[in-house]
Amino acid sequence: MRRSKTSTGSGPSSTAVSGSSMASSQGGPTTNTDTKMKDMLKELYHLIHQVQEERARGEHNLANIDKTHERIKQEQKISPYYKTKLRGLYNTAMQDAESEAELLRRALEKIAEIKSIKQDRRDGPPKQIMRRGVLMTMLQQNAQTLPLWIAKSDEEPPALCGAVSAESTYIAKQGDKVAARVKGQDGEENWILAEVVVYNTATNKYDVDDIDAEEGKERHTLSRRRIVPLPVWKANPETDPEALFSKDTLVLALYPQTTCFYRALIHEPPKRPQDDYSVLFEDTSYPDGYSPPLNVTQRYVIYCKDDKKK
Repeated sequence: MRRSKTSTGSGPSSTAVSGSSMASSQGGPTTNTDTKMKDMLKELYHLIHQVQEERARGEHNLANIDKTHERIKQEQKISPYYKTKLRGLYNTAMQDAESEAELLRRALEKIAEIKSIKQDRRDGPPKQIMRRGVLMTMLQQNAQTLPLWIAKSDEEPPALCGAVSAESTYIAKQGDKVAARVKGQDGEENWILAEVVVYNTATNKYDVDDIDAEEGKERHTLSRRRIVPLPVWKANPETDPEALFSKDTLVLALYPQTTCFYRALIHEPPKRPQDDYSVLFEDTSYPDGYSPPLNVTQRYVIYCKDDKKK
């Protein structure tokens, strides 16, 4: 299992020169994009400032609740006055929490928009080949910045939140990271981390690039069934545990310090929002057929379609 990813080029593919790329080199669209980016960053700054103000207001109200409970404790009785006061304080606390949650949702949406604009800039100069250490750091940062899903009252986790699969009609966008099943020169198939270049609606196939720049850019043309979108939201174990893979579920997980997905069993799901999965990779070099527990972030743990152990 600890093999290196072999060269899995799928043959020559046509490359079109984007008109927007040529225009970007002339400065017009790039300037507009820079202006839009600055405006969105300002909006994000104001949203974060509002979140801080709302949180301070909420903390002040929570402090008043604590003080009221202390007074009740000292008097050893709850008078009608304190009942009315507490009811009002708790209603205010709920309103404060809902207001803060709404501001956080708007801030997360703004961050997603900013990341999308940054991704669109990839249509410009060709990407430089990265050293493996830099690539691994980038992938880890990408996983750590995955936004946490914050639901409204009685709102279900959406598709691509944690373990929730994409809708059957979902089409991954250009620049999205996906798991792609590709065939190597030796005929063996591997699940690799790839980036969507384009989806062809005429053929219902994706063009994707192997993310591992150390091996050079490799483009593959694959059917939808060979592509699995990665989560775009992190599920909160404290509020949405049903949106996480449960213990002993068979999954595909990105093996640490590689760009390949391998079959694994969930050893322990995350218990807190910042926690990773603990998984057991299938590995015949161990007596029981599984590796010791290893941590993998939610971003890189997906459903395994094939439940037959190899």
